[in-house]
Amino acid sequence: MNTPRTRTPAETASARRRNPLDLLMNSGLGKLLRGIGVAPRPASGESLLDLADALLSLRGRASGPALASAFFDLYEASDLAARQEFLGKVHDLHPADAKAIDQAIARWNDKRDEASALALNVASKSPSRRLINQLNLAPQGTQRLIDLREDLLAVPRSASTSGLAALDRDLENAFTAWFNAGFLELRRIGWDSSAQLLERIIRYEAVHQIQGWDDLRRRVEPVDRRCYGFFHPQMQDDPLIFVEVALTQQIPGSIHEIISEERETIAPREANCAIFYSISNCQVGLKGIPFGNHLIKRVVGLLKEELPHLKTFATLSPVPGFAKWLAKEQDADAPVPGAQELRRLAARYLVEAKKSGQPLDPVARFHLGNGARLEAVHANADLSANGQKQAHGVMVNYLYDLADIEANFFALTELGTVVTSKAVQTLLEEPEGGPKKGGKKAKETVAA
Repeated sequence: MNTPRTRTPAETASARRRNPLDLLMNSGLGKLLRGIGVAPRPASGESLLDLADALLSLRGRASGPALASAFFDLYEASDLAARQEFLGKVHDLHPADAKAIDQAIARWNDKRDEASALALNVASKSPSRRLINQLNLAPQGTQRLIDLREDLLAVPRSASTSGLAALDRDLENAFTAWFNAGFLELRRIGWDSSAQLLERIIRYEAVHQIQGWDDLRRRVEPVDRRCYGFFHPQMQDDPLIFVEVALTQQIPGSIHEIISEERETIAPREANCAIFYSISNCQVGLKGIPFGNHLIKRVVGLLKEELPHLKTFATLSPVPGFAKWLAKEQDADAPVPGAQELRRLAARYLVEAKKSGQPLDPVARFHLGNGARLEAVHANADLSANGQKQAHGVMVNYLYDLADIEANFFALTELGTVVTSKAVQTLLEEPEGGPKKGGKKAKETVAA
C-alpha cells in the first residue's frame, strides 16, 4: 500500500545544511544541556540516543516540547540507517527499573491500597513508553511518531530484535489509546474538500487505483457516491482510514458496475443498497490499530439516518489471498479453472481455509470478524491486472445485517463457523469440477 519513506537527494542535502544538532547545541536549550553535562555525540545514531536520555532524565528541568522538537529535527535529518540504528538500541538502553518495581511490589504486599497500586503501575511503566509520551509533546508529535513507527516496521525481519519488538509494542499500545474510535472525527470527503486532502485520497487508495482527478471526481462528487474518513484532531487533512460507498439498486457482482465511466447515476431515493467497495488504511505506522470496523458501523448508522429507506448494506470485496492459496492446491502448471469452478473454490477457501481458527484471507477475516455474512461469490468481477493476480478476477459480497452481526460474530469467534448465505452454501455443496490430471487431491477441511 505505502512504502517506507525515502528522501530525495535535495531533501537530504537540505537536512544536512540545517545541521540540526549544531543548531540545537548553539541554542539556549543546548546551553542548558551542556550545563548539566548532556552533550550529544556527533554520530547521528548516538546523538539521538543522547537526546532520548535527556528526554527521560530532564523532566521538569528542561522544556519537554522544545527538546522533543529538537529530537525530531535531528531524527528526520538522519538517514534511514541511522534512524533504525537508534530504534534498535533505545529500548534495551532503558530497561525497566527492577529496584523500583521490587519496592513497589513490597509496598503493595504490605498495604494493598490505592496508593500502592498506583505506585506499582508507575514503577512498572516502560521507559520507552515514557519516552513516547515525551516525544508526543513536539509540534505534530503524533504524526512524527507514526512516521517513526513506519521506520521501525521497515526493519527487515531478519534484523529484528527483542528490543525492536518491545518498542513496537509500546508504540502500538500508545496508538491504540490515542486513536480510540471515540476520539476520532468521522467526516464526509467530497469534491469540495481541500486539494491537499483529495491528493492524499488518490495516493492512499489501496484497493482500486484512482486514475487521476477525473476518476476521483466520479467517486466522490455524484449524488449516488459517498466517501467517509476517520480523522485525528492533530491530523485534520490527513485521514487515518477511508471508505468509498456506492448507492445502488441491487448488490453488484463486479467492480466495473461501480467505477465505470459509462455508468448511469441514480437518485439516492432510488437506491436500495449501500455498497462498501474500497477501504484503505492510510498510515503505515498505524498498522494493527483497530478502527476499520468502527468506521463501517459508524457509516452504516450515518447512512441509515440520512437515507432511512436503504435496506441492504454490503461490500464488494477483493479476495487477496485466493490465487496464492489456489496455487498451493493445484499443480504448478495447472490451468486457471473456469468461472463456476473458480467460484466454488473461492467459496471453499473463504469458508474452510483457516489460520489459528480465523479465516486465512485478510479481507474475509476483517469483514467476517465484524459480524458480516458471506453473501455471494463472483467470477470475472475484477479484470484489472491486480485483480487477476490476487484472485483470478474473483470478488465477493459480505452482507452487514445489523440484526445478525452479534450472532455472526459469536459463530466465528466461539464456534469457528463462517456464516454464509444459501447461495454460498450451494456452491460449497457442488461436486468438484472433474479430476485434475496428475494433480493432488484437494485437502479435506472442515468449516468448524
